[in-house]
Amino acid sequence: MQQDKTARKRPHQAAAQAPDLLETTLRFAGINMPWIFFTLWLLYGMVPVLLLAALINHMITRLEMRT
Repeated sequence: MQQDKTARKRPHQAAAQAPDLLETTLRFAGINMPWIFFTLWLLYGMVPVLLLAALINHMITRLEMRT
């Protein structure tokens, strides 16, 4: 009887952790950056692309300092 109670608790403990999706999110963003930059360049010119790149660089630096 005691073994049945411990066997029931194990699946619940394993399901408590969520997967880390940071690497997947960063890869997805990295794949999409070239076409986003190219579209902005075609529509508005190079200045908004450079401003967006500087903003993204600043945000990455802030994330790096935080961790």
